[in-house]
Amino acid sequence: MTRTVAVVDYGMGNLRSVSQAVLHVAQGSGLQAVITSRPEEVRAAERVVLPGQGAMPDCMRELRESGLLEPVLEAAATKPLFGVCVGMQMLLDRSEEGPTDGLGLIHGEVVRFRLEGQRQPDGSRYKVPQMGWNRVRQARGHAIWEGVPDGSWFYFVHSFYASPSDPRHSVGESEYGGRFTCAVARDNIFATQFHPEKSADQGLALYRNFLHWNP
Repeated sequence: MTRTVAVVDYGMGNLRSVSQAVLHVAQGSGLQAVITSRPEEVRAAERVVLPGQGAMPDCMRELRESGLLEPVLEAAATKPLFGVCVGMQMLLDRSEEGPTDGLGLIHGEVVRFRLEGQRQPDGSRYKVPQMGWNRVRQARGHAIWEGVPDGSWFYFVHSFYASPSDPRHSVGESEYGGRFTCAVARDNIFATQFHPEKSADQGLALYRNFLHWNP
């Protein structure tokens, strides 16, 4: 029986770059990467990647209407799940964007950067969304960080960020007008606000670690 990692295609993900990265790291891993909009393939997968791009209300609506909401919730309960960007935000209880309810898999809310009037160290104004490379501090040890140096740079594009209720669920932090959570984890779930697929070798290392992770 073929062992698969499913990249969930519900119409709102950064699918091309996520799937290319996962396909790349899956070579020689014993896992076959599938990009799928079919609930049965998500259910059959050994592990699942949930991407997300755009506005969270749109992502939640498309996930429901695609018929993939239940398979994703089942995956989150039983197998390794990696959320990316809005795919991370969707894991929380609710978001100010909309506002809209999330999946409630990690308690907390998603809030908007409030940086009006603040200036960066070089004197320029903070821009929202944050776009570009930023340093990530590993707030807690985790198997997905293995081999990735603390303080590595990752690529961000976002106006909102996660604020988990339980600080133990915050495993990565970055600074943009203040410290914010950029990676969350609980049990068999790991998720990042930044885009590993756009973050060169360190990002690929996270996906590679995910394929071998046994929570």
